[in-house]
Amino acid sequence: MQRHVMVDGKVRTDKTYPAGFMDVVSIPKTNEDFRLLYDTKGRFRLHAITGDETKFKLCKVRSVQFGQKGIPYLNTYDGRTIRYPDPLIKANDTIKLDLESNKIVDFIKFDVGNVVMVTGGRNRGRVGVIKNREKHKGSFETIHVQDAAGHEFATRLGNVFTIGKGTKPWVSLPKGKGIKLSIIEEARKRLAAQNAA
Repeated sequence: MQRHVMVDGKVRTDKTYPAGFMDVVSIPKTNEDFRLLYDTKGRFRLHAITGDETKFKLCKVRSVQFGQKGIPYLNTYDGRTIRYPDPLIKANDTIKLDLESNKIVDFIKFDVGNVVMVTGGRNRGRVGVIKNREKHKGSFETIHVQDAAGHEFATRLGNVFTIGKGTKPWVSLPKGKGIKLSIIEEARKRLAAQNAA
């Protein structure tokens, strides 16, 4: 047991330990840190990070409730329970969590105009800004997103994870910056790379 791998600042020795979206995977011996993000094809990517970015992670808020004696607490997408959160934090917002102290440093409201990453469905891995939010009673809420290339797409509310205020994400993104290319654009890019080589 060499205890080389850390997930979210804790040594993990179980080789089947489930690391998920936004988790920080560190290998102190080689001075490497990675954040688990999606590429535009919906696959997990270990994105290399450095400096202050290794000290926090973003967590989507699943629900905000009251416990015994009226103590407020929130549940996050990765199974954490945090007591006494800021009263302005609501479900679907994103919190910035300090991994050392497990305290909430900041939070992002789930609002039109904020930048999001899609974490489920056919558009998984795409990054864009929320354009509008359609409420459907008794059904799924639809979120319309526009990426940096100007392409618009729609997805369900549950598939969307806010990663920054305005158009600036709080975490660095893998190459491609969450812009999905069409098959033709991909082929052209590959050809250009081959010709350059």
